[in-house]
Amino acid sequence: MAVKAADDHSPSIDHSFDIEAMPSTVRVVDLPRNNPCAQCGEAIALPSWVEKDGRRTAYLWHCRLCDYRYETIAFYAESVDENGAMAA
Repeated sequence: MAVKAADDHSPSIDHSFDIEAMPSTVRVVDLPRNNPCAQCGEAIALPSWVEKDGRRTAYLWHCRLCDYRYETIAFYAESVDENGAMAA
């Protein structure tokens, strides 16, 4: 499942989310914050895109300072259900 976290084409640097449009499986409070840009080191408030798929979660980051985009992926030893709990 993919979720767009922020609009990359907006002219302002508004990192807000449309909570109503987001599926219930991705909660804003659970997202990583202030990840440093892989190119210039500037803190990126929130990922632009989140994609969850069983044992992994991918995050797309976009630095508005240098316009660099990159992806980080978290892999889990066990599958995570839709409520965020580890499978038994």
